[in-house]
Amino acid sequence: MNDIKLSTNVKPSDTMNDIRLSPHFMLSEFLGLDRHPGNIPTVQVIGNLAYGCRHLLEPARKVVGPIIINSGYRNEAVNRQVGGVKNSQHLKGQAADIRPQDPTQFGRLVSLLKSNPYTDQLLTGNGWLHISWTPTAKPRHYIRIGYYI
Repeated sequence: MNDIKLSTNVKPSDTMNDIRLSPHFMLSEFLGLDRHPGNIPTVQVIGNLAYGCRHLLEPARKVVGPIIINSGYRNEAVNRQVGGVKNSQHLKGQAADIRPQDPTQFGRLVSLLKSNPYTDQLLTGNGWLHISWTPTAKPRHYIRIGYYI
């Protein structure tokens, strides 16, 4: 019987780059491993991100085109580093800070996510927005336009 040898040259980012959460979103977009190499998600976090992609981001992308993920999952260290709140849904893979690739689609993106029944929280800022979801509870549908200005 041959022993299996694992390469010590494989970095987490190598495997994270290959995981597709939905037709248009890759796991790596939500991790920022180039800036935060230790920001490795659990299987539960990956499931939560896939849920958000399926129910919120993919439907929005069909209408407004490509969506840029500024921030997705954050482990505790990254969340502290970026000044996130202690109970941030980013810690669970249940939130993303996004913007449309085409800035003229921003208002349309906000309207779509505002009306989406899976939206837990929607906060907008200067050209970007925070969207969150909750796979295990009823969405609060909390909306604050112009929250981060």
